[in-house]
Amino acid sequence: MSATSELVKQHGLSDEEYRRIIHLLGREPNLLELGIFSVMWSEHCSYKSSRAHLKKLPTQGACVLQGPGENAGVVSLGDDLAIVFKIESHNHPSYIEPYQGAATGVGGIIRDIFTMGARPIALMDALHFGPLDKPKNRSLMEGVVAGVGGYGNAIGIPTVGGETIFAEGYSKNPIINVFCLGLAKRDQLFFGRAEGIGNPVIYVGAKTGRDGIHGATMASAEFSEAIHEKRPNVQIGDPFLEKLLLEACLEAMQAGLIVGIQDMGAAGLTSSSCEMGARSGTGVEIELSRVPQRETGMTPYEIMLSESQERMLLVAERGQEEAIVKVFRKWDLDAVVIGNVTDDGLLRLRHQGSTVAEIPNRALTNEAPVYQRPMRRPDYLTAANSPAEEGVILPVDFNAALQRLLGAYNLSDKRWVYEQYDYMVRTNTMAPPGGDAAVLRIKETDRAIAMSLDGNPRHCYLNPRLGAMQAVAESARNVVCAGATPLAITNCLNFGNPENPDVMWQFSETVDGLAEACRAFNTPVTGGNVSFYNETLGHGIYPTPVIGMVGMIERLSFVTTPWFKDEGDVILLLGENTEELGGSEYLATLYDIKLGPLPRLSLERELAVQKACMAAIRSGVVKSAHDVSEGGLAVALAECCFSGGRQPIGCEIRLIENTRPDAVLFGEAPSRIVLSIREADAQGLREIAARHKAPLTEIGRVGGEDFKICINQALIIARPIAQLKESWENPLPQSVQVAKS
Repeated sequence: MSATSELVKQHGLSDEEYRRIIHLLGREPNLLELGIFSVMWSEHCSYKSSRAHLKKLPTQGACVLQGPGENAGVVSLGDDLAIVFKIESHNHPSYIEPYQGAATGVGGIIRDIFTMGARPIALMDALHFGPLDKPKNRSLMEGVVAGVGGYGNAIGIPTVGGETIFAEGYSKNPIINVFCLGLAKRDQLFFGRAEGIGNPVIYVGAKTGRDGIHGATMASAEFSEAIHEKRPNVQIGDPFLEKLLLEACLEAMQAGLIVGIQDMGAAGLTSSSCEMGARSGTGVEIELSRVPQRETGMTPYEIMLSESQERMLLVAERGQEEAIVKVFRKWDLDAVVIGNVTDDGLLRLRHQGSTVAEIPNRALTNEAPVYQRPMRRPDYLTAANSPAEEGVILPVDFNAALQRLLGAYNLSDKRWVYEQYDYMVRTNTMAPPGGDAAVLRIKETDRAIAMSLDGNPRHCYLNPRLGAMQAVAESARNVVCAGATPLAITNCLNFGNPENPDVMWQFSETVDGLAEACRAFNTPVTGGNVSFYNETLGHGIYPTPVIGMVGMIERLSFVTTPWFKDEGDVILLLGENTEELGGSEYLATLYDIKLGPLPRLSLERELAVQKACMAAIRSGVVKSAHDVSEGGLAVALAECCFSGGRQPIGCEIRLIENTRPDAVLFGEAPSRIVLSIREADAQGLREIAARHKAPLTEIGRVGGEDFKICINQALIIARPIAQLKESWENPLPQSVQVAKS
């Protein structure tokens, strides 16, 4: 075959990449081989624009059992337990077909977890949409939320937390990131490797159809007006079948029947077979006519590039074929020997007795192109980082300003989202959605796991490096507020077109920020996902890194929630307020100003605040802990009064500050935590804070039916707490703004 430039382009490859393929093969590829290179060298599978930068991230640590390079990362919990976790994106499919795009994103990340030998116990999601006053955005969100809930609820895995963010840049590029975490025995982990020459290669799960063909290639290109023509590229999920597959795989693992296992995710049978061979330095030979098919007349090209869901590829010991088939037949699933492991390092495909493709596995994986894309600091940053608060006149009514913020979609109660998810199934959930972090008990132990998803796209737009550092800091702060020690992160890096030098500069700066913060917090990166080409008609998203932080709670008695508990308790601020408003939700919501230098972050101060909080929780004096982030101190205090689905309780706050009051109330400076304690424990807490060199200020008391804030003895805010809660529970359209004075 001599491919035309047009055919090469249709497969998402450049002419230079095609010449590289010819060099690696020593000949021109046939159409099937071209399709295989197309998906494996796509941005989605090869990370050709990001690999050079990702090497800067710290990936090793005392608790890390498996870092990047496998289906998911693994960290030790001590004793014989480990947690397996990862986050993935399903952005492009979810815009084309919201329900199935989101549902299959959930299905795919669940398979990544149980492929490692872990039982999935929790899901989280980070969702980004355009403003909901646009019908298309509302429709997208409804479909995505239904898809996340529909798949997770049906398979019986709780969706326990996450975040939902709205901004104009996501109107044609919604971001759908899904996180999953599972529990495993550390000596019973499994890996995606094709080991043992002559061992059988076994296909298990659903039959292969024509859905999802070239899905990986689609996810590696920006969209145009013809987007809905890509609907056939979106896979169709079946959570009930996945539940059977999960149980069958775990049973086969526990029986010692599996040598290696890999999910057929992006690029389907192609990626699973060649990646398993490449990791082990072996070859894989497959007879495609043996692959279970649900449609007639499928070609080798369609079989290899299909991304039909709920499928896995196994390698078993010779002689165990019948035992494997018996386990999967018990669960009413296909299990068919389709090939074997070879010693030549080739992916060899046969069809009805004829060889139809031969490619070195390393050529598809290790030898995929790696690009150092041009980078350029975007021109917008100079103007975007000018002082944002200059010229902003203080609100006439701070009460109205607070109510408007509490009713903004980005800050309001997300119960209308997460109540569509089953977050209590399996009865492990100790802290439900709506708090700083989700908490799940580890049954038959006195320990629990805390997890949080965090990211602030506006911050990363204004300063990618600092915004990324703040995302790591906030995610760590959130699990600390729940009573946990941060262990490690997974990340999902969502960006526009990497061929745009501005975008690659944003990406490189983001990775540098992540690396610096993760080293400071001793939270290595165990894996994740890069999603480029989140652009439609040249309009891209904000830089959107999402941080999935996991932490361990050593005793169940350490589990801490954000809401105030009892009348008369003392409220304290761990950390300090600053006069910084840049990038805040306050400026964006009330004044439509999305500019300004970000609040400064001292990693040393952040660590001091977090360590003081952890020590205070372990000492038993803390009754509630809540980090101050989006919306600032006033919003955080209000959330302490009425979050958690409880009867609201008021508070009275007295602050002494020499800065503008809106910065005190609504600035988003990091390294701040609101604590509540019994009055008798105040001195003990002061000693803990002093020992860790963390600022601590008593700022008020819990109690009453009103929410009051005084600054320098002037009453700035006074509202019935029930009235504020009403605004928080009933968000207003984003187009509504408080009148400026």
